[in-house]
Amino acid sequence: MTPTPLTIAALSVVAFGLLFVVAGVVALFRVRPLRALMRLLAGALLIATGALISAVAIGVQGYRALTHEEIAARIDVKPLGPQRFAATFRFADGRSASYTLAGDAIYVDAHVLKWKPWANVLGLHTAYELARVAGRYDDIDKERSAPRTVHALGAERPIDLFALRKRYAWLAPMFDAEYGSGTFAAADKAQVLELRVSTTGLLLRPLVSGAGSPTPSPDASR
Repeated sequence: MTPTPLTIAALSVVAFGLLFVVAGVVALFRVRPLRALMRLLAGALLIATGALISAVAIGVQGYRALTHEEIAARIDVKPLGPQRFAATFRFADGRSASYTLAGDAIYVDAHVLKWKPWANVLGLHTAYELARVAGRYDDIDKERSAPRTVHALGAERPIDLFALRKRYAWLAPMFDAEYGSGTFAAADKAQVLELRVSTTGLLLRPLVSGAGSPTPSPDASR
């Protein structure tokens, strides 16, 4: 895999940090304690900074770069009974997965990350990751009391960038915005839905057989 600018930056910072540590050890052997202390502290700071950049680089893995509206998945919806249906996802990366859901509609949400313009230089651009699929009831009372079905769509990663951002407030200057977006569509008939994502959020559109382009879904997105 080709290293990203962010990975190269992390390795460079760590390398400089190691050089300072080595220089500090050399100064220590030459009985120059003050110079050794300063170099060791500088080295430790650079290594810690490199580790943080590496954490961001690892955390962003799994997010797909987003520069325009694109298809995130096609979803084959098939009713199985009253307020029960199957949803088969075919993702943009070639993966597929099937879920059995309860409710009147299919609901999908995602995480969206927008970086500050200066972070784009490091290869960090607006990106998204599908998070969950769930069944949704039209009736609010059933939404509160009826069986809920929710499944994770995102792959588990060593570092969750959303959690990292919440834990360390000083990372805020790197982010322009981070938010969740969700959309839903009726699941009362067999159909194929196209899940699209743009910088403004998610949208479900039914694929119309024989049509040149899909028509917008009448259901709301949020």
